[in-house]
Amino acid sequence: MKFSQVYFAYEDQMVLSDFSYEFPKKGVVCLFGPSGCGKTTLLRLICGLEKPTKGTIEGLPANPSVVFQEDCLLPWKTAKENISLVGKDADEWLKKVGLGDCANQYPEELSGGMKRRVAIARALSTTFDMLLLDEPFTGIEEERIEEIASIILSIAEQKLVILITHKLEEIQLLDATIISMENGKMKIDR
Repeated sequence: MKFSQVYFAYEDQMVLSDFSYEFPKKGVVCLFGPSGCGKTTLLRLICGLEKPTKGTIEGLPANPSVVFQEDCLLPWKTAKENISLVGKDADEWLKKVGLGDCANQYPEELSGGMKRRVAIARALSTTFDMLLLDEPFTGIEEERIEEIASIILSIAEQKLVILITHKLEEIQLLDATIISMENGKMKIDR
């Protein structure tokens, strides 16, 4: 996937300015920077939810799987049902994220971190060609983060994973290449 001189603005507010980068085919790339610097907008462009104001994007994923900042769980569906709507092997994925005994619980019965893990399990249960994670570990206990990170690292051996986080520990845990973003500009840190 290649971004060439991409600009993006919301009305008169420039969010991305002359963004050019060729993403690798696999591994973990982290978009890092302060709030409002364009990280989530970049993810939305990759998903096709937004179009660039100017510039080109080549090689967008046909089937991205996304963990958005919001969990986006259907409140009238159980954890298992939320996963089964889009993916397969819901019971297996719930076990992998440490929620094997929560399959029949509804989102309102789960803590914030548990909801987050259901959202991650849902994203991982689908058939995808790229994984996009926007602050995926928010509210999750540290020991669970390490377990989930190992699953993500195994995926990154075959596919591209793009991560947004504000935490350096998460970047290190996922051995990510860092794209630092600020004021619509970027630089590669590793």
